[in-house]
Amino acid sequence: MTSEKPTNQFAMQNPLTQYPQPEFPKQPQSAPGLASAMSPKPDHGETSYVGFGRLAGRKALITGADSGIGRAAAIAFAREGADIVLNYLPSEEKDAQEVVKLIEAAGRKATAIAGDISQESFCKALVKQAHEALGGLDILVNVAGKQTAQKSIAELSTEQFEATFRTNVFAMFWLCKAALPLLPPGATIINTASIQAYQPSPTLLDYAPTKSAIVAFTKALAKQVIGDGIRVNAVAPGPFWTPLQPSGGQPQEKIPEFGSEVPMKRPGQPAECAPVYVLLASQESSFITGEVFGVTGGNPLP
Repeated sequence: MTSEKPTNQFAMQNPLTQYPQPEFPKQPQSAPGLASAMSPKPDHGETSYVGFGRLAGRKALITGADSGIGRAAAIAFAREGADIVLNYLPSEEKDAQEVVKLIEAAGRKATAIAGDISQESFCKALVKQAHEALGGLDILVNVAGKQTAQKSIAELSTEQFEATFRTNVFAMFWLCKAALPLLPPGATIINTASIQAYQPSPTLLDYAPTKSAIVAFTKALAKQVIGDGIRVNAVAPGPFWTPLQPSGGQPQEKIPEFGSEVPMKRPGQPAECAPVYVLLASQESSFITGEVFGVTGGNPLP
């Protein structure tokens, strides 16, 4: 396992060795998992992301912002000038408070709201509270997701199937529906799909179709709301080193070699995904809507 730690995201280096490569230690966690308990610890851009004011004055709600890609997006958005409401599960409070400190260190406002987005009533309340806390809302980033590997359809319960769809698809629908009346022209919605929408793994029989649904939902909603000046796009990551993986997202025997199947032979780090979210949130992407951006380590989307 080798890595070259970047001092910032602009330092030229070999992407193959820029971050840790397999083999990794087995590290089982209870879902939803904590980034602070991972080995090696994920890079969310804590010491590397440099902002340039591309989101100055913007107001963002980010789900799953305690760890993984959501945390990386929150750090990047704050350093680009946005105030943030971050959502997470109560069991993820430790990680979430670390993000609050990082946002505040960037001189931006951070409001932490814990709760379960698989419940429609909470989604409605979350959007309302975010709008009130920020004095407006112009960026919605749906990152939080549920992923639990099962080797056989016989082991996949109806309860898990429904819970995965409620967290990954229903919550996105509820949050978008609640947010849209509050979003001004120029606002953006960014959803999080996955390479699984196009190349599903056999152990992710419930998760993969939720990501296909997110792709279709993103494209349809983008056409529906562009007349209001609101853009909707999605990011589709490949294998990323986040707590989702060791806390049940992958079978434990897959963790040591996690990410080795992609051409770059390693998993992505959350910090490598954040710049795409920044682009899609910023006015720099003003002519982009209804698109899905792959960040996959070399396995291109169709």
